[in-house]
Amino acid sequence: MTAAADKAAARAKHLREAIHRHNYLYYVRNAPEISDEQYDALLRELQKLEADDPGLVTADSPTQRVGAPPSNAFAEVRHSVPMLSLDNAFSEEEVREFDRRVREGLDAKGAVEYMAEPKFDGLAISIRYEDGVLVQAATRGDGNTGEDVTANVRTVKAVPLRLRREGKPPAVLEVRGEVYMPVAGFETMNRDAERRGEKVFVNPRNAAAGSLRQLDPTITANRPLEFYGYAAGEGLQSLHADRQSKVLDRLESLGVPVTRERRVVQGVEGCLEFFRGLADRRDTLPFQIDGVVYKVNRFPLQEELGFVARAPRWAIAHKFPAEEATTQLRAVEWNVGRTGALTPVAKLEPVFVGGVTVSNATLHNPDEIARKDIRIGDTVVVRRAGDVIPEVVRVIAEKRPKGARAPELPARCPICGSDVERRTLRQSRKDEIREEVVPYCSGGLTCAAQRKESLRHFASRRAMDIEGLGDKTIDEFVDDGLLGDVADIYRLHAHRKALEEREGFGEKSIGELLKSIDKSRDTTLARFLYALGIPEVGEVTARNLAAAFGTFEALQAAAAAYLEAIDEARAADVPEHRIGDKVKEEPLRQVEGVGHSIAESIGHFLDQKRNRDVIRDLVRLGVHWKEEAPTREGPLSGKTFVLTGALDTLSRDEAGERIQQLGGRVTGSVSKKTDYVVVGADPGSKYSKAQKLGVTILDEPQFLKLLDAPD
Repeated sequence: MTAAADKAAARAKHLREAIHRHNYLYYVRNAPEISDEQYDALLRELQKLEADDPGLVTADSPTQRVGAPPSNAFAEVRHSVPMLSLDNAFSEEEVREFDRRVREGLDAKGAVEYMAEPKFDGLAISIRYEDGVLVQAATRGDGNTGEDVTANVRTVKAVPLRLRREGKPPAVLEVRGEVYMPVAGFETMNRDAERRGEKVFVNPRNAAAGSLRQLDPTITANRPLEFYGYAAGEGLQSLHADRQSKVLDRLESLGVPVTRERRVVQGVEGCLEFFRGLADRRDTLPFQIDGVVYKVNRFPLQEELGFVARAPRWAIAHKFPAEEATTQLRAVEWNVGRTGALTPVAKLEPVFVGGVTVSNATLHNPDEIARKDIRIGDTVVVRRAGDVIPEVVRVIAEKRPKGARAPELPARCPICGSDVERRTLRQSRKDEIREEVVPYCSGGLTCAAQRKESLRHFASRRAMDIEGLGDKTIDEFVDDGLLGDVADIYRLHAHRKALEEREGFGEKSIGELLKSIDKSRDTTLARFLYALGIPEVGEVTARNLAAAFGTFEALQAAAAAYLEAIDEARAADVPEHRIGDKVKEEPLRQVEGVGHSIAESIGHFLDQKRNRDVIRDLVRLGVHWKEEAPTREGPLSGKTFVLTGALDTLSRDEAGERIQQLGGRVTGSVSKKTDYVVVGADPGSKYSKAQKLGVTILDEPQFLKLLDAPD
């Protein structure tokens, strides 16, 4: 290398470091030391040096924020740590209820320490750094898989391309945060678009989401986007933080912008005080927020509380009050969802509410329509809060026109013409048990309205796990007649020539898809039951059913027996609301988590000839699973397990399945009734609680030995 080249390389390195430093001072410290003109001069000098010698370009160079070629589509990214969603609270009462559950779950005598933060109204993003350099960015997607938007996120100047770090940077650190559009930038952008006669955005959130999902990153680069970090995914341990507040401090020290509108508070009163204060200043903030997030601050306590479904028990989003508007109900239509449930949808005179123009709103179910006495032609109040689907809140009765009529439930599915069944669902809400009548299409796996959603669910990772059969592919295959029901997936081999002629389908991608389909034929009964999409049967219930009955035929017989028992009870004039109690001794009801509503749903689904035909087709086409004897009376029957820490040989799900296969039960919290606590690497407070209560503790070798020889 010549002296001139050495000098250019040294100057380029100096410029990169100087620009990174000024970005940090501007976006993180809010204390710029140079003017915009001086900053632009540094960037232009670096651009010229790199243009003269492309070998000087590095992955973390500030010049790499713009210039990636347009893409035809976004690739999928599997999150190494799921991006969880949060449950919502819309009132102080619901926040107090959340705090009560937290204190009870921790057996806490005093106030719990929370981290209170604004809930930004933007787009959630995960940004992966390796050795301190940004290598990938992805949207939340469904929480497990998102879209690769790396090229676009690189254009957001507030996102550091390289982390600040004294000494060696973390090998991997996944920064979670929100890309948003400041109010001032949004207004300026819309004014400029209006002046040019172009389309304007409705609100900053839509503008941010739309900007980040541009196939051409140069368009994203011209949008006024900002970023705030609020959590860490993979690599969290490298931050050496034992609480959420310290994570935010560590991220800030690494050069990640973190909101100053955050506070550690004590107890529910501290949470509500923070919420009220931020609500009062909401209109003065430079960005839009739709509420506040409360998180139990200490990580060991978070682990002790655990999760329910796909949301943590240790956090909640407290939403600001919903906005309301008045409009006219023009008609009611019935939508058919994946499970076959018919949902009434209000067709409204368009009205602007909650930042968007609303012309449709949910009416929930027939009981809700009757309770609110909603009639076509009524003047109604519509409410919308954040991302919540707009709903009809109430009728303004004094404005009701003559001849207004109540909506009628169709006798047949508006899509496939199958009979519509009314099912009474019992739901527990706090200390109250409510019954709701929900109409269902009996078409099941063959109803066109349910078809695409059924196929998506069937092919999803936690069901049959068929890679390559994503949303877009399913839409195209259904529209072109290649897929009519889930059994047709296993007939795609016969259409290989047609697939090869399709645009965007190469020989390799087709081969990988068919290979994944073949692999999915060998499954488990639990996965198969979940994949069928039986209403109200989720992963846990499917696993419990498989463990209880062992074979599909045994479950089918139990489901048929349950329907017969219901018919007998009705023939004996048992009141409808007492039928569930009358048949509670049936085998199907002995499965953990299966109440009358779920048992009846299973019975109806398996009783439909169309559904049985599709299931027979699946088996005939090679879908199979190992049949095992029912395990409710297995060698671990009556034993309760709690898992904490990471195991080397099994995932948590796999360990739980092994326990259930042997008749045991897995719970999320330690109590005196717990029989075993299985401890892996980096155990949380459950380990300490087990020691305190004298519960038997098993390390991984002891646990595996118990599984192999439970007697």
